[in-house]
Amino acid sequence: MKKLENFNLDDPSMWPEDCKVALQEPNVDDRGAIQSLVNFPVKNISLISSVKGSVRSNHYHLTDWHYMYVLSGSFDYYFRPTGSNEELQKLRFAKGELVFTPPMEDHATVFLEDTELIVMSRHPRGTREVYEADVKRVILIDPNNPPLE
Repeated sequence: MKKLENFNLDDPSMWPEDCKVALQEPNVDDRGAIQSLVNFPVKNISLISSVKGSVRSNHYHLTDWHYMYVLSGSFDYYFRPTGSNEELQKLRFAKGELVFTPPMEDHATVFLEDTELIVMSRHPRGTREVYEADVKRVILIDPNNPPLE
């Protein structure tokens, strides 16, 4: 295992190749289960609650990346490379699934039901000013008229 002081958080070869991250099989015994989510250093872990019909994100990060693990609920995740004219891709995520968002990827989430996520990020969230310094807003999904399929 690499020593953490030599670990490069910004090395894309260390990130998942796909947005939808395959989880390792949990360790299960008669006491229950342990599910590993991310074996990678992070600087922030947040719990985010979202209500049905809400839209979050509608932005991209200059250098931050994050993992989102669905504790409960479901959402549609829209994404494309920042600056591209590509059509938005959409994936649906539900309880027990893990999403990875790299830097420079436009992304938005539309919550199909009340949802709770654990989010693990490259940067500390700190104050709103610190977080917003790395975020560039884009409108991928109209928050007043989200597609709720």
